[in-house]
This record gives sequence, structure tokens and C-alpha cells, in this order.
Amino acid sequence: MTVDIETHVRTFTRAEQAWTLTALMIVFLLGAGDATIVTTAMPRIVAQLGGLDLYAWVTTAYLLTSTVMVPIWGKLSDLHGRKRVLIVAVAIFLAGSCLSGLSGEFGPVPILGGGMTQLIVFRALQGFLGGSMIPTVFTTALVFFQGKQRVIAASVVGGLASLAPTLGPVIGGWITDTWSWHWLFYINLVPGILVTILVPLLVRVDKPDWGLLKQADYLGIVLMSLFLGCLEYVLEEGPRWDWLADNTIFTAAVVSAIAAVFFFWRVLVVREPIVELRTFVNRNFALGAFYTFVIGTGLYGATYLIPLFLAQVRGFSAFQIGETVVVTGVAQMLMSPFTAQIARRLDLRVMLAIGMALFSVAIYLTASLTNQSGFWELLFPQALRGFALMFCYLPANMISLGSLPPDKLKSGASLYNLTRDLGGAIVLATIGTIMNTRLHFHWSRLIENINPARPAVQHFLDAETARLGPHFTGDATPGAIKLLGGIVQREALVLTFNDVILLLGTMFVIGLILMPLVRRPRSQMAG
Repeated sequence: MTVDIETHVRTFTRAEQAWTLTALMIVFLLGAGDATIVTTAMPRIVAQLGGLDLYAWVTTAYLLTSTVMVPIWGKLSDLHGRKRVLIVAVAIFLAGSCLSGLSGEFGPVPILGGGMTQLIVFRALQGFLGGSMIPTVFTTALVFFQGKQRVIAASVVGGLASLAPTLGPVIGGWITDTWSWHWLFYINLVPGILVTILVPLLVRVDKPDWGLLKQADYLGIVLMSLFLGCLEYVLEEGPRWDWLADNTIFTAAVVSAIAAVFFFWRVLVVREPIVELRTFVNRNFALGAFYTFVIGTGLYGATYLIPLFLAQVRGFSAFQIGETVVVTGVAQMLMSPFTAQIARRLDLRVMLAIGMALFSVAIYLTASLTNQSGFWELLFPQALRGFALMFCYLPANMISLGSLPPDKLKSGASLYNLTRDLGGAIVLATIGTIMNTRLHFHWSRLIENINPARPAVQHFLDAETARLGPHFTGDATPGAIKLLGGIVQREALVLTFNDVILLLGTMFVIGLILMPLVRRPRSQMAG
């Protein structure tokens, strides 16, 4: 469907366009911020709901369903019009938020299980609707604004895309310590209701096209959902159940592989595929999608790992974690007003290369964690990471979508947004696998040197036995040995976090190496 918007947009005043962009920004923040808002609150949630082994699924479920739904909601937007899709999406998103906040309040529920399982299911429901809100806002902004305004709108939306997941843990930590983790979800109600009022009044971009109903690729939707859903399950649960030795993991892997084959075949032969993979023939779009995938891995990976380190190693509260990670968000906000101006004056490839290089340096500096690392040790690396992200998002956006013809823009925007969230979902799923492997490796290496025959080890045991003696009725030596084991476990965990953080940085180094392949985009959007 081709949307004739050029003449339509001219009927709007600047005030109306400003209010429209404000409404779209609120929708975007609801969808993007909720992906990570629970990160700092997870220790409190686990303490109340249990389910420590399902820890990562609270975030992964949101990202996974959001990723799967991106192209589906793109088609629904063509069919029903973006205004209707946004209204329905926000309304159901608010319902999912309320249900998430009520998780565990009524005890175990048939089918849904206990509190943590309930939360994961309702988070998945949020993700289904969040997956519609983000790309719909993205494409609406691109078609609603023209010329220089399009660059400004792209800068604002691109900035929010990286800022919202970074600020999520900060806001989540403050809300959790001030009220409770339930309010992480109830807080969506006020802005959500405001949006349901503003969107019908302001967003008028396209009209429904019911003729597309017969062209919908329902089989492609099913195949894509099976492919990505089963793949995510294998990556997330594989380490816990010994990979393919477990029948459920093996079955999920087989289903994912078969669905992938038929899905890629389907999108290449059907007339109106759920995603237009031929868009990747455009070199700049393919490279831009790769870069946004890399940015997604770094953005969501770091946002997940740093709070987890501060909680598990340092024992920080939710608010203390929020105070520590807020630095990245502050750096992004300070840099945000200048991003569009830099993009106008600097070659987008150079701008993106600077961002990728700075992010690599920030990751390298972060990967020197110790058991005493806190706010001040992480201050500069996190500020540099936030600064670097603002150099990455907008040029990757423009390089990817700026070289597409208008009739390919909507399908390209859906694919572009899908790759970012897919990068986040995959990295969160694989982090568990890598951490388990590296933790076992470092534990084995460290324990080799813990020999009571060594003077330093024996001195430690003697000192701790003497210190713990008054608190034990018998021999305090087992207590000292347990304390030593805890120290070894802690140091192995610190080394593991450093390894995984460095691995995130290698993705950005690879992106930097591939930069010469990017062509200079020539389009209205890039101009």
C-alpha cells in the first residue's frame, strides 16, 4: 500500500506536529522502556515470587514476543491504519501491565503456574503489544515529517530507542525502593491513558486498506513464530537442561530448524510475505540492519549485565543499582540535542565509526571489574558508553533506511526494528550459556590454587577459624572453609562478568572493521 502523505502533512501546523511527536514519544517510551525497567528490581522480585532459574526470562520474554510481533504489526498497520493499531496496542499493553503487577497476588493459578511464571506470561503479553508500538511510532514519524523535520524526528526517535532501555533500570530501581516492584507496571497507566486520548485526536497518517486482508501471509506468521520462539527457548534453557540431551530442548531445536527452512522459503515465494527479505539486497540496508543488531546486543547486554553484577557481587539495592547505571542515561541525554546537528555536518559513516569505536573502548574499560567496583569505578566507562550510543543510533538508522525507495520504507522499517530487538533477545539468551561455561572454567582454575598446604591459604583458614570460634559450639574450621569457598565463587563470578562484557565489545570491533563496505547514503532522509 502506498500512503499519500505529502499533501496531508501540509495541513498540520507546527503546534499540531509537536503534539503528535509528543504523543508518539510517550508511546515509544512505554514500549522501549518496559523492556529493561525490571532489571534492577529482579532480586526483589525473585525474593517474593521465587523462580531464580527463570530470572532472565522476565526480560527475554518481553523482547522475544516484541521481536516476533514487529513485522506482524507492520502488516496490521497497513490493514487497519496506524492510529487504530496504536490505540488497540496501548490499551492491551496497559492490561498486560496491570496483570504483571498482580503476578503472585492470588497464588498459583491453573495453566499459568506460580508467581514468576505468571509474570513471564504477562510480560510476554506486554511484549506482543510493545512490538507493535515501537515500529508503528517509528514509521509514523518517518512518513508524518518531511525534509529537515524528518531528520529531527528520526533523531528524537532514534535517541529514545537507545535512551529508554538505559533509563529503564534507573527508573525501575527508584520505583522499587520507593514503593514496590508492582508499581513498575502500574506506573504505565497514567501515560498510557494520556496516549489513548492524544492518539485519536492527533495521529492521522494513513487509512485502513481492507483489501490487504486476503493477502495476509498467515502461514508465514506461524512459521516465523515457531522459528524464533523455539530458537530462543533452546538458547535460554539449553545450559540448564544439558542441551540436546534433554528431549524438550531437542524437540524445540528440531522444530526451530524445520520452521526456519520453510519460513525462508515462504517469504521468498509468496506474493505478500510477512517480512520482505529482498530488502536485504540493498547493501546499505543490510549493513545498517547488521549495525542495529550489534547495537541491540551492546545496549541490552550491558543494561542486563551491569545491574546483575552490582546485585550479585556487590549486593547493591535496587535504588543503589539505579544510581550507578543512571550515568549512561545522563550522558545520552546530554548528547541527544547535538546528535542531529552532527549527523548533518559529518559523514554518517564516520559518525557511526566513531560511535562503534567509542563503545568498544567503553566496553574494554568496563571489563576491568573487581569485587569493589561501584559507582566511581564505573562512572567514566558508563558515561563513554552513553556518549557512544548517541553516535551509533541515528547514523545506523539513516544508513539503513535512507537508501530505500519510499515504497520499501515501511517494510524496511519493520525489518530494521526487528533486528535491534532480535539482537537484544539473542544476547540475553546466550549470556546465560556463556556465563555458566566461563564460571565453571574460572572456578576450576581458581580452586586449583586453593591448597591448605600453601602458607597463604592456611593463614587465611587459621585467622578465620579464630575469628569465627566464639560463634561456634564446636570446630569453626568448616565455617572458615565455607567462607573461603564463597570468596572463590565471588572472584570467579567477577572474572566471568569481565569475559562476557569483553565479548560484547568484540561485536562492535567487527562492525568497525566492516565500515568500509558502507556506501554514502543519498536521500532526503540523509540530507
